[in-house]
Amino acid sequence: MAGAGLVAIKRRIKSITSTQKITKAMGLIATSKLRKVRNKLEVNDKYSKSFSAIISEFVKGAEEKSIYIHGNKGRKKLYITLNSDTGLCGGFNAIVVNAAAELISKDRENSLLVSVGQKGRMYFNRLKFQTTAEYVDIPDVPTLKEAEAITYKVLDLYRKNEVGEVYIVYTRFFTTVKQVVNVEKILPLENKDTEVDKRFVKFEPSIDEMIDDVVVMQLKQQILNYMLHAKASEQGSRMAAMDGATKNANELLDKLNLKYNRERQAAITQEISEIVGGAEAQK
Repeated sequence: MAGAGLVAIKRRIKSITSTQKITKAMGLIATSKLRKVRNKLEVNDKYSKSFSAIISEFVKGAEEKSIYIHGNKGRKKLYITLNSDTGLCGGFNAIVVNAAAELISKDRENSLLVSVGQKGRMYFNRLKFQTTAEYVDIPDVPTLKEAEAITYKVLDLYRKNEVGEVYIVYTRFFTTVKQVVNVEKILPLENKDTEVDKRFVKFEPSIDEMIDDVVVMQLKQQILNYMLHAKASEQGSRMAAMDGATKNANELLDKLNLKYNRERQAAITQEISEIVGGAEAQK
């Protein structure tokens, strides 16, 4: 009986050791991927901030009425959610889906959904939410190619007045231990410059002549920036999750090794007692 118990413990130790190697490797991979996307994000954040400041000048300086600034006749709202294609990243996907689901549930009939990432699509299917478009297999470091596909889909819906407002739900990256879910309005354009700006900026050609091209550029850079934040948050969450799993495996191994040694010692003691007892019986 003791031997059977030792074999079972030994098998479990072997299984947990194998799992520990996998979680440790995945944590190292996530760390490497996070480093790459953070380098890209740091540069992109500066560009995005500068470009958004220019857009604020556009919004303030526009003279003619434009659907991109003053809105269109659409009543519906479009929500774009940024999720991951793979799992094992803690609660990263769940919090984004929950935030979007809460917004959509308030007015489900007048809400449309664009899902980015395999996991987001899976969650929304379970919640019986229909998607207008789905984008999967996003690279570890998103590029303009992925942002363009989403941008043109959004603009097509907006120009046809099928949607009147467009929001993006994503996880903003601050540090490896701090990521916050944000909901940003990307259409119609808004003046986000809260400080009093006394500069005089003159655009040539005029704002109204450039507005179509500028809106496309703005949406591309905004969506790309949010995708980079989402990817950095995903890898940060995965790194933390794998680190926690590895630590849990270490604790389990310590307990199992202690249990194995105790049972092994008990089995040895029992065998010695049986040998001594047998020797005494033969006298």
